[in-house]
Amino acid sequence: MKVLKNQPSKEVLKNKIVKLTTMGNIQEIMIIEKLQLDGFPIKKISKTEYMIIETGEVMEYKVGENRAENKESLRKTFKKIRQLINTNFTGEKNELAFTITYDSLMTNTKVLYNDFKHFMEKLRKKYSNVEYISVVEPQGSGSWHCHILLKFMELNKIYILNKEINEMWGHGFVTVKAIKQNVDNLGAYLSAYLGDIPLDEGQGSEGGFIKEVEINGKKKKFIKGGRLHMYPPGMNIYRASRGIKQPTKEYMRYDKAKKIVGAVTPNYSTCIKILDDDGIEINSIAYENYNSKRK
Repeated sequence: MKVLKNQPSKEVLKNKIVKLTTMGNIQEIMIIEKLQLDGFPIKKISKTEYMIIETGEVMEYKVGENRAENKESLRKTFKKIRQLINTNFTGEKNELAFTITYDSLMTNTKVLYNDFKHFMEKLRKKYSNVEYISVVEPQGSGSWHCHILLKFMELNKIYILNKEINEMWGHGFVTVKAIKQNVDNLGAYLSAYLGDIPLDEGQGSEGGFIKEVEINGKKKKFIKGGRLHMYPPGMNIYRASRGIKQPTKEYMRYDKAKKIVGAVTPNYSTCIKILDDDGIEINSIAYENYNSKRK
């Protein structure tokens, strides 16, 4: 099986059933040519096994040694992070972004999560109702740090000194930043480089495509996918508090979805095609993204 990305999209019939995902000011229409592939559909039995329904045959999922060997799983995880961010954070004055680091090498993710838990307990003791999304990320050295988005639900605006947060954390340095209000796709903006690694941190990283991007007016080079091999299999890359809202997902006719998004032309669109071993197309999936903050 082969997947071709960035393919030309087909014309969509108005009565075609599509999936509309709403996440804040971002809405996505997903158009699947065939809602279920021809052949033998499968049913998940456990984390390690699935059954081919037609034959009853039980098969095992192939589990790689690290997350980089399961790119599809990582793609879904990063997309989920973007959706959660866009659904819950819009750059309001009661939102902040923290980056918490260690002053020594930290390779134990269980200790990291335990330290993070105690940190949030201290923060909530002082500021009461605080919702969060946290994402862990390895540096080139293999040391872990954590990015946190916070929404102070009972406040209209929030300002906290770095010194105060550093004392609460107590394991290293914390960077406190207000979330930019002029960014209309925070999910993409804040999760753009989760799988990549800065070139100056990448000593010892082999292979990988080098890309150059501009951040805050300065050019910086990244090794695309350079971090992926550092994530252990089964690791929770992100966590979210109970009050974090999930994006809404509905199946409906294409013409109804278009009325809901209220725009004729998407701000961004792409299409992937799935081919069998003989090169014959067996399915295609198109995505249309609409941003209500963009005219």
